Amino acid sequence: MPSTIRKPKVYHATLLESGQSISIDGRGSDPGWELAQVLTDFSFPWSEREPPATEFRAVCDARQLVFRFDVTDFDVVLSDGADAMQKVIGSDRAEIFFSTGPNLNPYFGIEIDPRGEVLAYEARFHRQMNWNWTCDGLVVATSLTDIGYIVEGRIPLATFRTLGCLHRDDSGEYLQAGLYRAEFSRDPSGGPVIEDWMSWVDPQVAAPDFHVPTSFGTIRLGT
Repeated sequence: MPSTIRKPKVYHATLLESGQSISIDGRGSDPGWELAQVLTDFSFPWSEREPPATEFRAVCDARQLVFRFDVTDFDVVLSDGADAMQKVIGSDRAEIFFSTGPNLNPYFGIEIDPRGEVLAYEARFHRQMNWNWTCDGLVVATSLTDIGYIVEGRIPLATFRTLGCLHRDDSGEYLQAGLYRAEFSRDPSGGPVIEDWMSWVDPQVAAPDFHVPTSFGTIRLGT
């Protein structure tokens, strides 16, 4: 029986017109967000739980990509730690990856918790991590809400170009990108924090892992 070929997932980041801009405040209050397409098809690839609502939006102009996650979470877990890595790794968070190519050599990850703590890294497949990397020009803003949290960020297109992550074909410019959510919850019995993982693209691997080529989709810029 022939194997099923998955149709690649594509998100279109709205191109802002000349003179338009979006300011980020972590609250999603800029009216310009109304121009963005809303992506909602996040799932639990490794859990039978009903996925809580997660929305992703992005817009772009000639200089930058601006993105936003709206997360529904009535049990926000925030971890303590001596540095951003310790805080982010143990916390609920939104994540965006982007890659130089389908082999993930290299690729880059940005993980942002509801407090605005950022864990950024360069990596090569599989999980060869460079924790000393920082994302040039990255700006983030976040807020806790009555139903969860909001994460907003912007990254200069010049950064993507320098890293070799801004690709072009006959349809225009695009990013090979992954969109994810770490969805943690407290164990009512007092046990360890329950860790679940949500992804825009189902990686179709047995064990939880975002750091694989099959977890990536495409973000097209302005098309």
